[in-house]
Amino acid sequence: MTDYIIGISLHQYVKQQCTNRQVKESVCRKFFKQISEAFDYLHHRGIAHRDVKLDNILIEDKTNMIKVIDFGFAAFCSNTQKLKIFCGTPSYMAPELVRKHEYDGRHVDMWALGVLLYALLAGAFPFRGQNEHELYGKIQRGQLKFPETMTREARQVITRLIEIDPRKRYRASELMREPWI
Repeated sequence: MTDYIIGISLHQYVKQQCTNRQVKESVCRKFFKQISEAFDYLHHRGIAHRDVKLDNILIEDKTNMIKVIDFGFAAFCSNTQKLKIFCGTPSYMAPELVRKHEYDGRHVDMWALGVLLYALLAGAFPFRGQNEHELYGKIQRGQLKFPETMTREARQVITRLIEIDPRKRYRASELMREPWI
């Protein structure tokens, strides 16, 4: 069964409602808490979305409830199974994906959540390039530059999500215990 949602994507929200495409931290925290809860639910059930991005998160008009959409790349994952399919949106891809290594889809989701959070708070993506090769090189290095306007607490969450080593990245359940959330 599919729900019909009246609302807009986070991407549309950022373009229409936000100065400099930056979401106020207090609003961002409310949205990101719901997003984190959704991914904790999915990952607990062994489902990796694999295409986390602003366009795939909806905000319902009347309730401001977050809805995750577009499960076209979603896959079931076990703790021992690694995925091989190269998929997703380049700006949100984790290093293991751009290197075309086998990966845990849930770890890839967590990286993408870090990119999403950075984009919401900073108004830009953490990694940009003139082409995919340049973009992928920056992703593999994982060096972040934060705007001065971003709080230390938000930076810490993003740093734990956008972590080169997937074993050191926040898991969805760990993210739920993060005080900033």
